[in-house]
Amino acid sequence: MRDALRAGVAVYNDGGYHAAHDAWEDRWLDLERGTDDERLLHGLIQFTAAVHHARECNWAGAVGLAGSGREYLDGLPADYRDVALVPVRDYLDRLAADPEVIERRPPIALSHEGERPRRADLGPEPTALAAAVLAEEFGYDPDPVERAGEYALADLAEGRDDSRFLTLLFDFVRDDENRGIVYRRLSEHVERRRAREEDVEGLF
Repeated sequence: MRDALRAGVAVYNDGGYHAAHDAWEDRWLDLERGTDDERLLHGLIQFTAAVHHARECNWAGAVGLAGSGREYLDGLPADYRDVALVPVRDYLDRLAADPEVIERRPPIALSHEGERPRRADLGPEPTALAAAVLAEEFGYDPDPVERAGEYALADLAEGRDDSRFLTLLFDFVRDDENRGIVYRRLSEHVERRRAREEDVEGLF
């Protein structure tokens, strides 16, 4: 839960208002309906969707999502799962009353674990999640990105802190200007790793 929360918060804080919910959606769908964790993720998904719709000037959609997001977050502690919810609830109230506020000032940042993380602040596990989210958002095939995440985390588990996959994932998530080049390199490394694995499997 922690890695998914942090990945989505960081993507949102860097302006990925539409993409952020993808970091939470799979986890949310696996949760039992009505639990505090399910309500938290459902509320955050509705929050980011409300912000996205407001930025697209879909005022009715923003108002509806702000109201439903507020309902999901009602009753949760002020800092549930280390996400500061009081500012989120207050902003949802403001957005429901006046969605055009987003034209006058930017939406609030999300706080997690006492800070406002951005993509450059993410550790390995949330970076792997954020990479998959950004691949889909920017139209890249997510398969090699997800596979690179698996390889990077496996390398770390084996004590290899010099993983080429992890370096490329960090660059894919953080380097907006060169993301296309990084994706190409990452895909090449994934294909080479796959080929080596297939060669090894063919020996047995």
